[in-house]
Amino acid sequence: MLIGIGFSNPLLVGLIGIGLLLVLVVIGVRVVFAVGLIGLLGLVELLGWGPAAGIVGIVPHAKSSTYALSVLPMFIFIGFVAFHAGMTEQLFDAARKWLGWLPGGLAVSTVFATAGFAAVSGASTATSAVFARVAIPEMLKYGYDRKLAAGVVAAGGTLATLIPPSAILVIYAIIVEESVGRLLLAGFLPGLVSAIIYAGIIICWAKFRPHEAPAIKGFTWTERMVSLPPLFPIFCVVVIIISAVYQGWATPTEAGALGAGVVFLVAILRGTPLRAIRGSLMETAKLTVMIFSLIWGVTIFVRFLGFSGVADAFTAWIVALDVPPLMIMICILLAYAVLGMFMDAIGMLLLTLPVVYPAVMALGYDSIWFGIIVVKMAEICLVTPPIGLNCFVVNAVRPDIPLSDVFRGIAIFFVADVITIIVLLMFPEIVTWLPDLMRG
Repeated sequence: MLIGIGFSNPLLVGLIGIGLLLVLVVIGVRVVFAVGLIGLLGLVELLGWGPAAGIVGIVPHAKSSTYALSVLPMFIFIGFVAFHAGMTEQLFDAARKWLGWLPGGLAVSTVFATAGFAAVSGASTATSAVFARVAIPEMLKYGYDRKLAAGVVAAGGTLATLIPPSAILVIYAIIVEESVGRLLLAGFLPGLVSAIIYAGIIICWAKFRPHEAPAIKGFTWTERMVSLPPLFPIFCVVVIIISAVYQGWATPTEAGALGAGVVFLVAILRGTPLRAIRGSLMETAKLTVMIFSLIWGVTIFVRFLGFSGVADAFTAWIVALDVPPLMIMICILLAYAVLGMFMDAIGMLLLTLPVVYPAVMALGYDSIWFGIIVVKMAEICLVTPPIGLNCFVVNAVRPDIPLSDVFRGIAIFFVADVITIIVLLMFPEIVTWLPDLMRG
C-alpha cells in the first residue's frame, strides 16, 4: 500500500499507482473497484486523509451528475425496446431479401442489419446477442460455415460503438470534455465505411469459398418492397437523432428521449408484452448503473493522476520525441490493441484517456478525429482474444459453436478493421466532415 510510505516525488507515487492498478486488473479485480481503491490510496499518500476524503466524496458526484450523461439511459433503452418490438428480425429479413443474391449474401445482410440496429442501439454486446439468435440460425440453414456465421455476428455488433447513438462515444465526450453532438455526428460516416469494408471482405472471401457462403436467390421485387415499411420506425429514430443534433433544435439527450419515445410507442402499438417492456427498463437501469459506477471510480483515479503529474509528464515526454507524430500515433494505437486484449472497451478508455489524450492534443491532432479512432480501436478489442467480449456473448447464445470457432471466425474482420483504421488515418475528412458542417 502507498499509505505512510511518504514518497517525496508525486510522479513516482503516480507511476506506482498505475503499476498497482495494472496488477489488480490482471489478477481479475473489477475495474470499478481497482481504480477507486488505487485513486483513494494515492490521494491519501499525496494529500492526506482529510483532503483525499473530500475529493472522493464530492468529485464523483459532480462528474456523473453532468447533464450530458443523461443521454446514456435513453440510447440504451432504445436498443432494448427495439429488440423486444421485433425490429431486429425485420431488419435482417429486409437485408437478406435485398442483399442475399451477393456472394456471402446472408453474411453481408447480417453486417448491414447490425449496422441498422446499431442506429437504434448504443450497446455492442446487446447487438451481438440479438443477431446471434436471429442471423446465425438462418446462415447455418443455408450451409454457411459456422465460423463465418459466428464471426460476422460478433464483428457486426461492434458497429454499435461508432454509429450513433453510441454509449462509448458519449463516455469519450464526457472524459475529454468534448461536444457529445459533434462526436455522435462524427461516428456516422466511419461506421458506414466500416460496414462497407466488412461487406467487401466477406464478398471477396466468398468468391474463393462459395460453398461456405452461398448466395441466396429467389426473392421477388414485390417481396423486397414489402420488407421496407416495417423499417420506418428505425428510419424515424435515425432521422430524429441525426437531424436534431446536426440542426441544433434539440440536445443529444432530448434527441435520445424523442427516439426512445418513438420506439416505445411502436412497441406498444405492435402489442409488445408489458413484461418485455419492464425487462427493457430493468436492463437499461442495470447497464446505466454499471457505466456510472465506472465513471465514479475512474474520476477518483483521474484526480489522483492529476495531483501526481503523470499526465503532464507523459505529454512532455511524447512532445519531446524526435519522431513524426504519425509514428507516435501508430504506436499509441498498437498499445491500445495490446491493452484491449485484457480489458473491456469502456474500462480501457476511462483508464487511458486522462494520460493519453493531452499528449495526442499536444501533437496537434483533432479531438473529434482521435475520439473516433480510439473508439474504433475499442471495437477491435471487443473481438480479439483473450477477452473479446462480443465473442463470448455469441458463444453464450450459441453454445453449440465453440468459442475457438468464434475467434477463428473474426480473423477476416480483424483484417477489415485494420484496413478501416488505415483509411481513417489517411483520410481524416471522413471523420471531421459532418461535425465541421455542424460547427459552420
